[in-house]
Amino acid sequence: MSSDPVSPSRPGLLRRAWDWLPANVDRRVVWAAWTTLVVQIGIVGTGGLVRLTGSGLGCPTWPSCTTDSLVPTPEYAQHGLIEFGNRLLTFVLAIVAIVTFLLVLRMRRHRGDLFWLAFGIGMYIPLQAVLGGITVLTNLNPYVVSLHFLASAVLVALSAAFVVRVYAVPGPRARAVPLWYAIVTHVTSLAVAVTVIVGSLVTGAGPHAGDNAAARNGLDPELMQHIHSWPAYATFGLTVVLVIGAWRTAPALRLRLWTGLLLAVEILQIAVGLWQANTGLPIALVNIHMVLAMMLVAAMTAVVMHLKAPVRAAAADEALVSRTVHA
Repeated sequence: MSSDPVSPSRPGLLRRAWDWLPANVDRRVVWAAWTTLVVQIGIVGTGGLVRLTGSGLGCPTWPSCTTDSLVPTPEYAQHGLIEFGNRLLTFVLAIVAIVTFLLVLRMRRHRGDLFWLAFGIGMYIPLQAVLGGITVLTNLNPYVVSLHFLASAVLVALSAAFVVRVYAVPGPRARAVPLWYAIVTHVTSLAVAVTVIVGSLVTGAGPHAGDNAAARNGLDPELMQHIHSWPAYATFGLTVVLVIGAWRTAPALRLRLWTGLLLAVEILQIAVGLWQANTGLPIALVNIHMVLAMMLVAAMTAVVMHLKAPVRAAAADEALVSRTVHA
C-alpha cells in the first residue's frame, strides 16, 4: 500500500501536482527556506516603521481597518495606509509558509525535522496575527506590543533553524563539540534572549509609542537603557569566547563562520544602540536596531544548531578534538 496521500490509481492533475513536489531537498526548498527567514525578519522592519511613524492606530480596529470599512478611509490618510499595509504583509508570510510546507510535504517521513519546522512556522503565523490585532484593540498597550515583538523573535528563530536543517544531513545527531563549549553556547543564547526581552521593555518606556494617545509602561527610559546594556555586553563577551573556542572545533561544523557572523551582528548592534541613545533615538536608527535584534536571534540560533552533527560525524569530530587538545 502506498504511503502517498495521492493514490497512484488516480492519475490526473492532483497526482501530477504531487509528483512535482520534491522528494528530497532541492533548490526550491532552499529558496523557500531563505525566503521564509527574510520575510520574517522583514516584517519586523515594517512593523517597526508602523510604530515609529505613529501609525500604530492608523487603523483603529481589527481585523477591519475601521468599524465601517475593511480598508483605510481618507479620514485616516497616510497612517492608515502604513498600518494596513503592514497587516497585508501577514498574507505574504502566510503564502510563503504554505508554499514552504507543501514543498516539504512529500519528504515528511525521512525529513520530519523540516516537516515539523515548516508546520510550526505555519501555525505560529495566525497566532502572531491575532497578537497584532490585540495590540490594536488594547490601544497599543506597551506590554502587548512587546509580546508581539517577542513572538516575531520566536518565528525568526524557527525560520533560522529551518534554514540550517535544509543543509543538514538527515538522521540521528549528537553533540560534536566539547561539553564546556556547548554550555557556554547555551548561556550565550540565554543572554541573547534576556537582551531582546529587556530591549522590548526599553522601547515600551521610550518616546516611540506608535500613537500619541498610546500609554507607556512607566519605566525609567534612561535606567532601562543601562539595564539593557548589561546582558548585551555579557552576550558580547561570551561570543568572543565562542569565537576563540570555535578554532578548537571541527571545521565541518562551520562554527568559525557562524560565531564570527554572530560577533559581527553584535558589534553592529552595539554601535547602532550607542548611536541612537546619544542622538535622541532617531526613527531610522531605532528601526535598524530592531531588525538587527532579529538578525542576532537568527545568528544565535544558527550557532546553537551547529553544535550537533550526524552521529558518525560527531564521533569522528570528538575524536579529532580530543587528539588536538592532547597533542
